[in-house]
Order: sequence, then structure tokens, then C-alpha cells
Amino acid sequence: MSNVGAFFDIDGTLYREGMITAIFKKLITSEYIGQEVWYKEVKDKYQRWEKRVGNYDDYLLKIAEIYVETIKGLHRTQIEFIAKKVIEQNGDKVYQFTRDRIKWHKDQGHKVFTISGSPIELVREMSQKYGVTDYIGSEYTTVNDIYTGEVNPMWDSKNKKVALMKLVDTYNIDLSKSYAYGDTAGDFNMLKSVGNPVAMNATKELLHLLRKDKELIKTVKMVVERKDMVYHLRLDCLGCKEDISF
Repeated sequence: MSNVGAFFDIDGTLYREGMITAIFKKLITSEYIGQEVWYKEVKDKYQRWEKRVGNYDDYLLKIAEIYVETIKGLHRTQIEFIAKKVIEQNGDKVYQFTRDRIKWHKDQGHKVFTISGSPIELVREMSQKYGVTDYIGSEYTTVNDIYTGEVNPMWDSKNKKVALMKLVDTYNIDLSKSYAYGDTAGDFNMLKSVGNPVAMNATKELLHLLRKDKELIKTVKMVVERKDMVYHLRLDCLGCKEDISF
């Protein structure tokens, strides 16, 4: 059995946006969240991001905040049902590069993992769709299958590193031979932990962290996917004509 692992972030790395935005929209259409919540609390942050004058994380954090309050008191099976519908309808909205890399790793006999800040109900459905070995997502606490409004997050770099090490111990993974794929600062420790890190459509904050790390900058590969093109970039020469290949 191979002891090589491939660790994938989902939101913005495999899935083309945040999965929590998809379940948020489904909660509105299912009338768990009123339309007025969108207009009063979310729309402005979304429009600021859409116009590239606001921060996408501000938009996502507001959605996550409302999500926690919305599911409080709901039964676990209600959210599992909605999550299943979300992935049935949206699970193919992924990047070609990372979808193909998952297939490549599986063909090599590598163990494939997803570590995501999205709710575990969504992570489970998405991970099962792509046939990964194991997965970890944000856990929303339940008592007697009823959501309490508390969450154990998986969207920050520290918790993702803990999750990665848990999978390493469980599956006897050799990190020096392994791969990781991520797009935000929350994926930094995950990328730094492996011998073959790949920054996929990296945010400015992640690029800043990568450039500050003198060892990581030597090994990390940069990938940008736009429309039907995948670009491989050199981190030490972003903007140079000769750094682009496809």
C-alpha cells in the first residue's frame, strides 16, 4: 500500500467557490432563512466583493455566522438532506486541474484526503462524490442530533495542520513524498508540511506568506486556472513572460 498522501482543500481549490454559499442559498429557497436576511445582512458584502472593493472572506464569514444561528435547533438529518441536494446540483462545479489531479493521485495508488472549512455535511457529500480516502471538515456540535449553535472550525491554518497530522498518523503517510493543494492563508501550514506543495489560485495573503518562507518558496508550485486554461507559474518570477507555461 502506498504511503503517499494528497491533501486537498475544497473551497476555491477543488470547488470553484465556497460550498457554504451554496448551502446558504439552498436554506433561503427552503425558507429556513428569510429573503430579508440576504438584503439586510449579506447583499452589501457580496456586492462589495463582486466589485472587487471588498473582502471575500468578510462575505463568507457573515454567511458562516448566519448559518450557525440558522441551524441551531434543527435536526442533523435536515442539514444532511439539504447538503446532499446541494452537492447533487453543484458538485460538478470544480476546477479541471484539481479534478484531474485527484484522478491522477488515485491512479498512482496514493491516498487522497480533503480538509475543508466547510460544514462536515457538505464535505462528506463532496468527498464521497470524488471517492477520496478520508475527509475532515468543520464540525457543528449536536446534542441528541440537534445542533447547539457551537462549531469546531476547520478553516484556519492551525486546525488544518492538526487535521493533517491526524490523517498522517491514521494512514501512516510519508509527508516528504506527499502533496497538498490549497488557495488561502488557511492552507499555509498544510502546504508547508509536505514535500510537494501546490498553491492553486492563491490569494494575495497566501502569496505573501509563501514568499516570506525561504524553504517553501523553493518547492511550492503555482497554478492558476482561468476559463479553459491552466497556467503554471514560477513564484520567484511572477509577471515575467518566461514564467508562464500551459
